[in-house]
Amino acid sequence: MHSSSLKMVQWLLATIVLHNAVVAIETSAQDELKWKSGAAKISITPDKYIWMSGYGSRDKPAEGKLTDLWAKAQVIQDEKGSRAAVVTLDLVGIDRELSVQICEQLKSKYDLDRSRIAICTSHTHTGPAVGRNLGAMLVWRLNEKQLKEIDQYGDALVAKVTEVVGHAIKNLEPVSLKWGSGTSTFAVNRRTNSEANVPEARTNGQLKGPFDHDVPVLAAYDASSKLKSVLFGYACHSTVLGTYQWSGDYPAFAMMDLEEIHPGCVALFWAGCGADQNPLPRRTVEHARHYGRRLADSVESVLLTSKMRDIKGELGVRYREIDLAFGPLPTREQLANDSQAKDPYIASRAIILLKQIDSGKPLSQTYPYPVSAWTIGDDVQFISLGGEVVVDFAVRLKAELKGPKTWVAGYSNDVMAYIPSRRVLTEGGYEGGGAMIYYGQPTVWAPEVEESIVKEVHALLR
Repeated sequence: MHSSSLKMVQWLLATIVLHNAVVAIETSAQDELKWKSGAAKISITPDKYIWMSGYGSRDKPAEGKLTDLWAKAQVIQDEKGSRAAVVTLDLVGIDRELSVQICEQLKSKYDLDRSRIAICTSHTHTGPAVGRNLGAMLVWRLNEKQLKEIDQYGDALVAKVTEVVGHAIKNLEPVSLKWGSGTSTFAVNRRTNSEANVPEARTNGQLKGPFDHDVPVLAAYDASSKLKSVLFGYACHSTVLGTYQWSGDYPAFAMMDLEEIHPGCVALFWAGCGADQNPLPRRTVEHARHYGRRLADSVESVLLTSKMRDIKGELGVRYREIDLAFGPLPTREQLANDSQAKDPYIASRAIILLKQIDSGKPLSQTYPYPVSAWTIGDDVQFISLGGEVVVDFAVRLKAELKGPKTWVAGYSNDVMAYIPSRRVLTEGGYEGGGAMIYYGQPTVWAPEVEESIVKEVHALLR
């Protein structure tokens, strides 16, 4: 055989070997992409300056915009086709009625049943009033036109959330799904630390009270290792700002930073059990940007310098509403007296409850409280609880379950009130019962509130 012919044969053999190797590598890579994920976002910034939520001291509608507000969705699907959607909203919260409307639309259009939907709000205090969330704080001071604007915004919100989930489903593609957990330390227990003394106490290592500084991270990478979405959480109130400008507060800045670092990526934030945790010090835009940057840096550190773990296994979704008990209910006579109170919030709650009774609907001894528990693969447990949940729940559930592999979101699905632990309920104060007035709930929770919720989480995960 001529040398030229021999070289041709050798070249052909080398080409075939190389081709087979490339095919093998690509096949192996595709075998690793057993999950699918799709993410999308849509603006939910009001198109007019309507009334804001979050603070009872508000005395006028919004006047400007610092950041846009977003509804974002990530849909994940396992190898067997089981699918679930996480929706994150730059809002103070949503009430049960809006939550039901959203879930009905997602079931009708995309066949997502209730157990496959988690609606997580960031609890920003510089967003619009939504539905009748915090109703007793708002109703007494608003006229019919302002209430109608809030209702119209709620209708538009349902449509936009439905739309963004549809976009996320269309964006489904094979991905490598990974998880990790970082740390950020700016959240401070507001029940045990004076805001004015926090800088000195932090410097001296003297901050007190329980906290949850974990930053859980769920990252989806496509076949070319491009980051397509990152879902992360943190247990802290979104109360840096109290201006009259639309803003997603520090979570918005964190998401903006991550999306700037990773073009084309959708960053989604869920609020943890931060009902008694504040970002301190606060009150300035510089503080909000700073905390957002610190949180984004924590996420980025997980993505770049930590050993992120591949999620293997299947998706498990479970959801149930339990009858969460109230304490002793007020009588009609007590409500009638309260309706004449000088405190406008006490009077407003009483008037709302009297109207309910007079319409033929007596006060209920329980509330249909939403508990969701997902298993994402063999490791991650993603629990989402309704209401403003205090940090004790996260601390306890992590201790009883899988530690950093257990993620506990509050402010999810229905933000109907503060949810105190037995300790906080006994201690009292704003989180222990005082805030029930502003949410329009008839009374404080019963002593068994913590055990009822924790027991249900364990039952769902079993």
